[in-house]
Amino acid sequence: MANKNYINTILEKSDKYLIETFGLKGADEFIKEVKEKIKSEDKKEIIEKFSELYEKKIKEKYQNDTSPNYDKKLFSFIKKDNKKIKIVWGDCYESLMKLPSESVQLMVTSPPYYNAREYSQWGDLDKYLNDMRKIIKECYRVLDNHKVFVFNVGDIFDNDNITTKSVWGSRRLPLGAYFIKMFEEEGFTFVDDFIWDKGEVQSERHKNGQTPYPFYQYPMNCYEHILIFHKHRLDETRFPCPICGTLKVNGNTQSEIGLRAWECKNLDCPERSEANRGKRFSLKTNLVQNEKARQDNEVPHELIKKWRRDIVKFSPVIKINSKGENKLGHTAPFPEDIPEMAIYFYTYKGDIVLDPFAGSFTTSIVANRLGRIGLGFELRKDLFEKAIKENIKNKSAEFEEFN
Repeated sequence: MANKNYINTILEKSDKYLIETFGLKGADEFIKEVKEKIKSEDKKEIIEKFSELYEKKIKEKYQNDTSPNYDKKLFSFIKKDNKKIKIVWGDCYESLMKLPSESVQLMVTSPPYYNAREYSQWGDLDKYLNDMRKIIKECYRVLDNHKVFVFNVGDIFDNDNITTKSVWGSRRLPLGAYFIKMFEEEGFTFVDDFIWDKGEVQSERHKNGQTPYPFYQYPMNCYEHILIFHKHRLDETRFPCPICGTLKVNGNTQSEIGLRAWECKNLDCPERSEANRGKRFSLKTNLVQNEKARQDNEVPHELIKKWRRDIVKFSPVIKINSKGENKLGHTAPFPEDIPEMAIYFYTYKGDIVLDPFAGSFTTSIVANRLGRIGLGFELRKDLFEKAIKENIKNKSAEFEEFN
């Protein structure tokens, strides 16, 4: 009987904090919801369910405060059937603007490279970077807190069209460096840089065999960056102790930049140190150490082994067949290796995985295969609709469209 009434213990010790967070009316509504939905007599299950309902309520409050006019029709479309890939046709930035804050659990993409394709042209490098910055800023808002953005980008050889438009203005443009700076300026934390070794280059142009002298030698590009960024928005909202479930906690030091830690102050909590200190935790530790969430989400050993070094070798997508035809119908697909790593490493099943520059929808296809909601935005329906749909069907997946 004591366990059955444990929810009352949680609510009694948390009452004043619920009022501080939701107001008197909101707290009363939440308490009513908790009592209606928690029927278990198992103490552990009671604590887990209370934390789940509380975190959901906090998320809804934050979304209503920061994105009150999000497109509910679009978001319902995304969530309603996690067995189908979600194609959203339209401008990436405008589509992001329609989503509620912190509603996507992982982003994986490779952006359109500056002037590298006929369908992605900018007047100069500054205009390109300004457009990318707008999108990154909106991605930060939409990505869930304490989650990850995996960003694949390579350096290119081109003219920035800022100093001159003449042929002598062409040079190597370190897009990876530019993007790292932008991501951090927009709130992300740069964490890792996997170097994707694409193997032996086919061109012989760089060897300059006729001029084997100093200053004539240079390497051909054979790698790209796979940049890992974390989002840690400093959130001062109290979260329940994972041991006793109460909100009787005080702020502790940040465990890393933007990540608030808490210490349980409930003297009746069963986990206390020899010095009588309470359990220390954060929203992130609650997420990654959750036994229930870990079930059926183990990362394959071979994948861990493959990505244990920050230089990883695998082949790019072979898109041109022996007849010189593009068998994928898209000029810039990336291999499944990248989203496979990202999805296994940084999500749980059922999470929403977004590729804002979906291209051939590789990320969405892999997400769908691994039990996540694969979501992609694509602007050029006029160019790629047929290729995208055929690619998805060829991978034995189903899709739904939103225009």
